[in-house]
Amino acid sequence: MRLHRLDVTAFGPFGGTQSVDFDALSAAGLFLLHGPTGAGKTSVLDAVCYALYGTVPGARQTGQGLTLRSDHAEATARTEIRLELTVTGRRLEITRQPPWERPKKGKRQGTTVDKAQTWLREYDATAGVWKDLSRSHQEVGEEITQLLGMSREQFCQVVLLPQGDFARFLRADAGARGQLLGRLFDTQRFAEVEKRLAERRRTAEAQVRDGDSALLADAHRMQQEAGDAMELPELTPGEPGLADAVLGAAAVARSTARERLTVAHCRLTAAESAQFAADRALAGVRELARLQGRFAEARQRAVRLEERAGAHREAQARMERGRKAAAVAPALELREAAEAGHRRAATAEARARTLLPETFAGAGAAGLATAARRVTEELGGLESARRAERRLAEVVEERGRLDRQERDDEDVLREADGWLADWDATRAELQSRIDTAQEAATRAEQLAAQREPARRRLAAARLRDELGQDTDEAQRTALASARRAADAREHWLDLKEQRLTGIAAELAAQLTAGEPCAVCGATEHPAPAEKFAGHIDGEAEQRAEAAFQRADAQRAQDERGLGTVREALAAATAEAGDASTAQLASQADELEQEYTRVRRAASALHPAQEELRMAGQERERRLAGRQQAEVRAAARLTRREGLDAEQASLEEELAAVRGSAASVAVRAGQLERQLALLTDAADTARAAEDTARHLKDADARLADAAYRAGFDTPQAAAAAHLDDTAHRELQRRLDDWQSEEAAVRAVLAEADTAAAAQQPPADLDTAERTAAAADRRLRDAASARDRAARSCAELDRLSAHASAGVRRLAPLREEYDRVARLAGLTAGTSADNERKMRLESYVLAARLEQVAAAATVRLRRMSSGRYTLVHSDDRSGRGRSGLGLHVVDAWTGRERDTATLSGGETFFASLALALGLADVVTDEAGGVRLDTLFIDEGFGSLDDQTLDEVLDVLDSLRERDRSVGIVSHVADLRRRIHAQLEVVKGRSGSALRQRS
Repeated sequence: MRLHRLDVTAFGPFGGTQSVDFDALSAAGLFLLHGPTGAGKTSVLDAVCYALYGTVPGARQTGQGLTLRSDHAEATARTEIRLELTVTGRRLEITRQPPWERPKKGKRQGTTVDKAQTWLREYDATAGVWKDLSRSHQEVGEEITQLLGMSREQFCQVVLLPQGDFARFLRADAGARGQLLGRLFDTQRFAEVEKRLAERRRTAEAQVRDGDSALLADAHRMQQEAGDAMELPELTPGEPGLADAVLGAAAVARSTARERLTVAHCRLTAAESAQFAADRALAGVRELARLQGRFAEARQRAVRLEERAGAHREAQARMERGRKAAAVAPALELREAAEAGHRRAATAEARARTLLPETFAGAGAAGLATAARRVTEELGGLESARRAERRLAEVVEERGRLDRQERDDEDVLREADGWLADWDATRAELQSRIDTAQEAATRAEQLAAQREPARRRLAAARLRDELGQDTDEAQRTALASARRAADAREHWLDLKEQRLTGIAAELAAQLTAGEPCAVCGATEHPAPAEKFAGHIDGEAEQRAEAAFQRADAQRAQDERGLGTVREALAAATAEAGDASTAQLASQADELEQEYTRVRRAASALHPAQEELRMAGQERERRLAGRQQAEVRAAARLTRREGLDAEQASLEEELAAVRGSAASVAVRAGQLERQLALLTDAADTARAAEDTARHLKDADARLADAAYRAGFDTPQAAAAAHLDDTAHRELQRRLDDWQSEEAAVRAVLAEADTAAAAQQPPADLDTAERTAAAADRRLRDAASARDRAARSCAELDRLSAHASAGVRRLAPLREEYDRVARLAGLTAGTSADNERKMRLESYVLAARLEQVAAAATVRLRRMSSGRYTLVHSDDRSGRGRSGLGLHVVDAWTGRERDTATLSGGETFFASLALALGLADVVTDEAGGVRLDTLFIDEGFGSLDDQTLDEVLDVLDSLRERDRSVGIVSHVADLRRRIHAQLEVVKGRSGSALRQRS
């Protein structure tokens, strides 16, 4: 991959359009990207990363609130990044425009958001033109990732070499190294293998435990069914022999249950015979009791009928009178309806007349109708007056609106004159605030460059103080370890000497009669030596020796720790200088307070500028408002004169029509109410006359109908009349009496009932007690037989289920054993995994070994052959092998941790590691050529000789046709590197200057 050209517009600190010609810079092989702090050096690298991947490097993101647009850009300028590059032989151009908030077009106020845009083009060398490939974010991203063969994280690590990250990588523990290497080499598939095996192990284990639990649950259910016939020992899931114990106990329980079933069946047969005889006797007694009760009940019902015979005859006579009165019922209903209608009409007439004036008290229906017609004619003549009254209201309302507009315009003119009078003072005050804030912003930029060096010196001083205490503690620890090692060695030598003193007894213990002595060769042993009290054997000596070796190893470890702390103390002292921590802290606090103060003052710049802009807009608005108010006042004068003349004419016309009423509408309302009262009174009078005639006709018809039905008067016919409810109730009583009489005669005539009444009373209680006792014995026997049968069936079912579970569980247990061994091996917890190394860590360790080998080639040259990077599989935390990284010092011949390197040594070691990692990741990604690299900061910690060696190594990269861009503000590099890209910052944004 080779970069050719970069164009950025309104991006980061660049307010306008800036361009970088990488072809010209890369011609020298090594070029410098420099500029003051905060100018935007890193923003150039951010633009390259954003053009390729649509995001900036992860370390410089701020989540969803990331702002790519420059604060210095004009409101109408859109942020755009265009990158031209060659990758895998194809010359491409990528253009990206992030989403931005632009002003609305035309005269509309406010802003709107435009979506992000992406273009990908390829140069056709044959035709000499650019061809469009895609405008889809997703398609462009997939195409670039496939061509480069790297994700964004890998690109940022191997192309935009971040030195701070690799310095931390050198000092990091195995876990942090594993996270970085895992992202770069994509070892997630190996972690997934570990995860899948662990999940399969847990699944298989759960299945085995569930199988054992189910088998044990079957055993407990069989024990509940068998009772004391089954003894089950205390067993838990996974315990050996569980299956055999359960199946053996089940066999005994089934045999006992079958014997109990045979006995219960015999008892049930005997109980069934006894119960049959008792039921037959009880049926006979119940039938006799039923017939005797039936005869006694019939006799009682006959007595009650005789007592109610008189009431029955009266009901028959009442029914006969009701049938005669039914012929008079239509006339009665007609007369009642006529009377009710006449009462309602008379009441309505009286109520309507009470609302009329006294002059209409004696008027009939015809007179009231004539008065209503006269009122209707007068009401029709008021329509013209209504229209005139509505127009008068409109004129009055418009006249009032003109008065309100006049008052509003007077307020506008008064407020505008008052505000404009203070305009010059307001503008001067805001301009003064802007000048003060700009001066504070300049001072803040100067202080910002001083803050970081002061913080580094203060941190180094604090580290120096902490390491001073750690050095004393480490020295005391090392001395104590040396004393313990010396004591252990002395104790071991003492035991060894004591053992040699009693070695004869130890040899004598091995003698056997007739066998030659290992010392003298004799076959007879007349007086072998015997062990004395406190004899020291070989095992005690070995334990003492092992204790000495452990103490000596601890001594060596403590001495190495002391050396590490001393080296770190020297590095911190060199960084902090001779000043005390309190003095440096005071200086840093003063600097921070001053910086905070001027930053706070500088923050008022934008609000003051915005307030001045808003005040200018307000002045223009006030001037325009005053001019419009004056124009409206002239127009109102003419309109007011015409309205006054029209109002006078309308008021004169209405005064003649209204009379004493307040308005035409009031007069019309009076007439409408009078018309409604007269019309209602006339209607009710006519209705009262009609209902009186109908009532007289109904009285005549009722008298004629009563005479023809045989009643002396209409009142007698009305008293004998039965409504539907009374008629149905009386008929029901007569029918009930006849039905009861027929039923009693039928029962008394039955032969078997009369014969039963002649026999002695039936003893039902005794027969029922006998049958109940036989039934209880039968139920008990049946329940016992059913329980025995259910127990046998349940035991057979549970036993079969348990046997099937044992057969089904056998292959699951074998599968669990096999998966558990594999999961333990890949997770590093198995005894077969000697180094306790996880599968992913094993793969990453191989990659780290390759990186260390590639980095050592450059590290030896940078350090004049002194240092070599090596990978270590030594166990670290929790006894597992880690991703160790050590440095071998050729001057001392000792291997030590990379955290003990000084600041300058850490820089060129991390640079060598970054370049080596870039080579390995490039090969891993498919061998994509990386012709352009960037190295971000870190050169200020090198002396002149080391700086020359590092630059020589970087310059040698041209042998592989690479160009390297160094991002730094070290002044000495500007004299050593001729090809430069300078970032110049100013109040209107940063700019780029290129020198090839």
